[in-house]
Amino acid sequence: MINLQSIKLDDPTMVRSADIAKAIAHPARIAILKMLAQRNTCFCGDITEVLPLAQSTVSQHLKALKSAGLITGKVEGVRTCYCLNTAGIMELKSTLSELSNELVETCC
Repeated sequence: MINLQSIKLDDPTMVRSADIAKAIAHPARIAILKMLAQRNTCFCGDITEVLPLAQSTVSQHLKALKSAGLITGKVEGVRTCYCLNTAGIMELKSTLSELSNELVETCC
């Protein structure tokens, strides 16, 4: 449990948790993660064929997920293949689990 007297918004753990939360804070990003999770392999196709979004918009969402460490992208010729980053997904799970457990413990 966090001591209310010692909350520091620049604490690396708090900053990282916020970065992860920002990365998943859009329905398109959740959809991309779910799509990658459904394929137990990298996705080298055009994600814009699956999502009703412009290529530039999809690229922005992929960039946010990659920056947060939730996915990886590997250039293969003219394509980039995207996969879930196992370590990043485990960190996401841990972050959400810890926060939800803390909230449930103190909730009415």
